[in-house]
Amino acid sequence: MKHHISRVLEPIQSFFRHEAFSGLLLLFFAALAIILANSPLSGSYQAVLDAVPIAGPAAYHLDLSVLHWVNDGLMAIFFFVIGLEIKREFFFGELQSLSATVLPVCAAVGGMLVPALLYAAVNMGGDPAAMAGWGIPMATDIAFSLGILSVAARSAPLAIVIFLTALAIVDDLGAIIVIALFYTGSFSLIALLAGLAALAAAFALNRRGVLHIAPYLLLGLLAWFCFLNAGIHPTIAGVILAFAIPIDRTHPESSLLYALEHRLEPWSAYVIMPVFALANAGVVLPGNLAALTEPVALGIVVGLCIGKPLGVCGAVFLLNKFLRLPLPKVLSVGHFAGAGCLAGIGFTMSLFIAALAFPDPARLATAKLGIITASVLSGTVGAGIFLIAARTPAVDQSSETE
Repeated sequence: MKHHISRVLEPIQSFFRHEAFSGLLLLFFAALAIILANSPLSGSYQAVLDAVPIAGPAAYHLDLSVLHWVNDGLMAIFFFVIGLEIKREFFFGELQSLSATVLPVCAAVGGMLVPALLYAAVNMGGDPAAMAGWGIPMATDIAFSLGILSVAARSAPLAIVIFLTALAIVDDLGAIIVIALFYTGSFSLIALLAGLAALAAAFALNRRGVLHIAPYLLLGLLAWFCFLNAGIHPTIAGVILAFAIPIDRTHPESSLLYALEHRLEPWSAYVIMPVFALANAGVVLPGNLAALTEPVALGIVVGLCIGKPLGVCGAVFLLNKFLRLPLPKVLSVGHFAGAGCLAGIGFTMSLFIAALAFPDPARLATAKLGIITASVLSGTVGAGIFLIAARTPAVDQSSETE
């Protein structure tokens, strides 16, 4: 029995360690980007990001700068890996059982809705263009949040690790849906239909039992190109393609999905995400804190630092008190509060949505400042709460389960 339990928990613990190190690496490159943007090398740093390495035909939107290749190209691989993880979680992970997913799913929904509403409230009545940033504080950076959890709360119960991981996965799925529905420009119907046809062909290959990766990747590349020209953000093609990758329910470890995930996940965690942070986190710090009082930055800080824990903890409270949903006995109120604060580390996905929401460089810089400030505050407060929770007994309710 003990051996069986160890086999079940080992992948979760391994995932925790992997995401934790990835978060620390991400933190290093984000700090490096800020240093470069505020140093004598800032001009060279920006020149590299603005350079066009491949002079593709502009008519097909392939004349992309380094920054756009990172955000539209490399991040498509990042979203593809996220899609693989989400599909695996639905079949074999924390999202497999409906009863087990109710708590993190509802907490994630609360953690998306409340920040968006608070951002809208702060920016209501101001510049209409600022309202486009309502999706920014909805995001959670799973690598950063688990990275801080691993450092600040080494003795944290595994139950809170599972809760925060599942919450962040659902949050990623929600962010992907928001990007697909609300952050698209004017689009070409013909290019969109061509991209959807390519993805439909990938699903058809799955149904026919094709297990070679080459045709899936070729169709995914075609879908990426079509989405890029359709006005739909091309990273969405990566997510949809992931759901077309075959998975063997009987022997999942030998399936194509598992093989791809294990091959690409280290590249995503240790190369793509750090490069994204280096390219996008470089914000020029103001001489004073006045910029944080601008509605865009203030809305992001309020949404992530207050809205996230309020939405997450509020959902947990409502489910437990009114629907009598049992909570794990090993978890205290502090654990949920700490997880809610760590969920306020939006960083990667928030920066990504900000780049889509604000084409104006000045407003984008303000948004980045708000994201970085909110992520630092959320991480600091969350870490502090977990240190306190380590000395606090778990909640004692008769309705709780092991």
